[in-house]
Amino acid sequence: MNAYEKGQDAVKGNRIYFLDNLRTFMIFLVVLCHVGGVYESSGVWASFWIVDDPATNNVSGLVFLIMDIFVMPTLFFISGFFAPYSMNNKNGWLFLKAKFKRLLAPWMIAVLTLLPLYKVIFLSSRNLPQEPWTTYFHWSNGIWSQNWLWFLPMLFLFNVLYLLFSKAKIRIPNLSLKGAVLGALLVGFLYSVSMDMFGLRGWTKTVWLDFQNERLLIYFMAFLLGAHCFRRKVFEGKPKSKMLYTIVNSMDWIPITVYIFFLLYPWFKPGHYILSELIHRLILWFSYQLSWLCLMYVMIETFRRYLNKPAKIWNELNQNSYGVYIIHVIVIGGVALILLHTAIPSLWKYLLLTVSTYAASNLIVSLCRKAGIRRKKLANL
Repeated sequence: MNAYEKGQDAVKGNRIYFLDNLRTFMIFLVVLCHVGGVYESSGVWASFWIVDDPATNNVSGLVFLIMDIFVMPTLFFISGFFAPYSMNNKNGWLFLKAKFKRLLAPWMIAVLTLLPLYKVIFLSSRNLPQEPWTTYFHWSNGIWSQNWLWFLPMLFLFNVLYLLFSKAKIRIPNLSLKGAVLGALLVGFLYSVSMDMFGLRGWTKTVWLDFQNERLLIYFMAFLLGAHCFRRKVFEGKPKSKMLYTIVNSMDWIPITVYIFFLLYPWFKPGHYILSELIHRLILWFSYQLSWLCLMYVMIETFRRYLNKPAKIWNELNQNSYGVYIIHVIVIGGVALILLHTAIPSLWKYLLLTVSTYAASNLIVSLCRKAGIRRKKLANL
């Protein structure tokens, strides 16, 4: 009997196939977004991204805008879903130790190795001279700071907060799933509007934590929503009626279009608003909240209904996904350097760099993972 038939509580290794598969797909979308930074045409990424190719296109920027709505909330949701189980099977210190080993230890290695390599590629791609070695670490620059690695310490912090809430007997109210979703929508909306109105939009960058101010609480709400779904056994049993799934699938383009329109409008007409600045902000952030919730729901339900089973290729990619996330930006930089001065059209470069980065990253992680397994076997002989 497979995980789909036995439900939430009967998953090999306490995993649910469709969530593992979904997480792997989200990592692929992260790669797609970050590759787009090399070729996007607005110039926003040019000052900080690892490689800035003069061959640009509009597609990569649009893809990023859409993916940026829901990819990270979905990853936080999945992590939050598994947090209660991990906590239930460990005491507090063992839980923290496991999360430290899983999240902060790789982060520490990465910021001391991959970020300096990032700067090497950054300068080389722009024909700039290399700089004193002390400037290659994230605490000594204000340009890219932790860059893509911000996710790891932030996820560790969310797990710590969830542990503290649990130990303090502070639990999410016994809401229905609908109530929890509506609560996330309302809290997220009020939070983002407040951050915007008080001029706090943008990134806060520190030695330990980097976060986007107007999304920080939203990501935590997504994490808590995942944990709430675990507690309520939302994914136990087979999916029910497809009515809601069909309705959301057919209408989610509306809030997405509204959000992107109101997000970009100030770029084309600086200082102008269709109605008023307040109404503009209210529509912008309400459409954003609807967008990420709808898109996350569609992705979860799609994988739950159609990709909730094991497969050899999925198993391999699932085991690699975490490592792929950690190294993929450096792989993007290496391959993008090779493509930088070629005459290949920008869209073809975009496609080629995405496929080659994802394939090469998985190959590197697979080889390292299997080498580690072999070393352990030899050590036990």
